[in-house]
Amino acid sequence: MTAKLIRELGAGVGVALPEVRVTGEDPVLPSVFPLGTMAAASAGALTAAVAAYAARTGENGAEGPGGRQPSRGAHGDPDVTIDVRHAAVAFQSERHFRADGKAVDGWAPLSGDYGTSDGWVRLHCNFDHHRDAALRALGLPPGSGRAAPCREDVGRACADRTAVEIEEAVIREGGCAAAMRSRAEWLAHPQARALADLPLVGVSRLPDGGGQASGDGLPAGPERPLGGVRVLDLTRVIAGPVAARALAAYGADVLRVGAAHLPEVPGLVVETAFGKRSCHIDLRSEADKLRELVRQADVVIQAYRPGALRARGFGPDDLAALRPGIVCVDISAYGTRGRWASRRGFDSLVQMACGIAHENGDGRRPSPLPAQALDHGAGHLAAFGAVAALLRRAAEGGSWHVEVSLARTAAWLDDLGRIDMAGMRQPRVEDLLATMDSPFGTLTYVTPPGAIDGARPHWTSPPPRQGEHPAAWWAPTS
Repeated sequence: MTAKLIRELGAGVGVALPEVRVTGEDPVLPSVFPLGTMAAASAGALTAAVAAYAARTGENGAEGPGGRQPSRGAHGDPDVTIDVRHAAVAFQSERHFRADGKAVDGWAPLSGDYGTSDGWVRLHCNFDHHRDAALRALGLPPGSGRAAPCREDVGRACADRTAVEIEEAVIREGGCAAAMRSRAEWLAHPQARALADLPLVGVSRLPDGGGQASGDGLPAGPERPLGGVRVLDLTRVIAGPVAARALAAYGADVLRVGAAHLPEVPGLVVETAFGKRSCHIDLRSEADKLRELVRQADVVIQAYRPGALRARGFGPDDLAALRPGIVCVDISAYGTRGRWASRRGFDSLVQMACGIAHENGDGRRPSPLPAQALDHGAGHLAAFGAVAALLRRAAEGGSWHVEVSLARTAAWLDDLGRIDMAGMRQPRVEDLLATMDSPFGTLTYVTPPGAIDGARPHWTSPPPRQGEHPAAWWAPTS
């Protein structure tokens, strides 16, 4: 099934992928949803796309993975493999991450599920301004100082109101919340219908005034399959950072652009920053710095709400005008169509809204997946879409737009069916972990899944400190 899904993903974006040899099968993680299949298909599709990219650069005289001419199977294809258990554990990467033996604490005190008069609602309060928006919506004082509300205060404020009433009130205040819906309730929702006709990975050509010569834009370094590909990572919180981190594992030059005034979840920033460099640009006063980076980039990944960057002059059309041949990757929570297109969202909220948290448990209270699978799935699909667009650019020219969303990824997971999780426990992980010294201590992390001709993706540098590097690309090496 997994190999078939990978073929379908390739057909959906218009690229021919080499066959992928899949080892292992579900069940892997304790869930009624086939998370191992989902993980292996999305990570396997990325691996296959990178193999196709490496083969093309090899045809143009560059070396393949590992600094050698790529080997070929009986039919001339690279040997591409993906292991289901490895992919599934990679989807839990933040759960297994340790810095000097300490785990990541990714949740703020008020984030979580709360009982309502008719069910459950989830509040996402990891950023202070989202926390305060939720408190305003509930008629509670701001969340700082000695008199700050505690979980019991929030629970009491939720108990007498309906889940949807709280969801809408929090959204109006600029916060993040989701009522728990059943699968049937979500499928009947207008936003689910708005997403129904969207592709899982949208890849479309952008207008660019100057055009792009066919075959342009296949940079290749001497050792890594994506060596020479420059990626701007404008994202925060799992899905986008995972996409850029996955590209870095295959040798892309990834520059993460943040800003000192933007809130972060510190542990997650570190865990998703392997292989990247990090700079700070304040778009309120330094937009020209970002424009200069875009002019020399191959891929830009962003996960702001739809339209947010366009309002600052960095929409896909703007980027294509700055850099004909750019690949723009947009990641959203609920897609770019429908009433919820501009709604803030995170993996845990989309699981609630789309019926996953309802069905994964007993239906009486929410039970989240044993992984941030929508984030990791969308992240790997976004990275896959980026490489597919680079292949399309090389073959057809032009600038390209890639779109994925957590909600559309959730619909894909729903379509994969259900499995029997009786007696299923967490998988063995020790053989999938590695360590690396860093400015944050000794890091223990999950290695990236997949292999091409026996060469595995890997990161050559530890996570940097935020804003550690200048806003500039590495100088090319001879």
